[in-house]
Amino acid sequence: KMAGSSGGARPKILTTIDDKNWIIKFASQYDADDIGLQEYKYSMCAKRCGIEMTETRLFKSNTCDGYFGTTRFDRENNRDNIHVATVSAILEADFQAPCLDYNDLFKLTRILTRENNNEIENMFRRMCFNVFAHNRDDHAKNFSFMYDEKLDKWKLSPAYDLTYSNTYWGEHTTSVDGNGKNPGVKELISVGMKAGLKKGRCKDIIEEISEKVQEDLGKYIKDSTR
Repeated sequence: KMAGSSGGARPKILTTIDDKNWIIKFASQYDADDIGLQEYKYSMCAKRCGIEMTETRLFKSNTCDGYFGTTRFDRENNRDNIHVATVSAILEADFQAPCLDYNDLFKLTRILTRENNNEIENMFRRMCFNVFAHNRDDHAKNFSFMYDEKLDKWKLSPAYDLTYSNTYWGEHTTSVDGNGKNPGVKELISVGMKAGLKKGRCKDIIEEISEKVQEDLGKYIKDSTR
């Protein structure tokens, strides 16, 4: 196992496979042996929950359950760069400590996407997934926006770095309506309605994602001390 790098907590390589640009991650010295399989299962569940992600794959290994890989979203036709900005960069927010609330992310989403309801709902799905799937490493660098030069507009980038995670402070790095320790349905609905979503729609999405996360990821989240 290796240590991480400036590119993230886990070591990784950039490579081209079948004319696609891939990021393949390896376990750090602090990771569980099944971290690659776990992140792959999280990615598949997220897609089932209506969260956009790029192509993901579990690469075979002789020493572990496999290595998680994902194609890059910041390249067009695998060559031209697409302008991507993290929330950390846009807001000059410290990604190493809790400093944001999901209300802040929704305000930014509404401004950058010009009140695009699909993008607002997309952010709501990610918030719900992070809460139900126990992804507490939801810091300001793990949310990004992409600029479409032809249409002159911003949209949320595909989701990334979705996996089971705890934090040093025992809370979500991004709080949910002021609650970082144990946010639930009440806080999720409050944030969604403040962002302009209907209460009924919020409830439907919450129920959908909660059920799918339990079905697909129950083994990872049943013990929060894992």
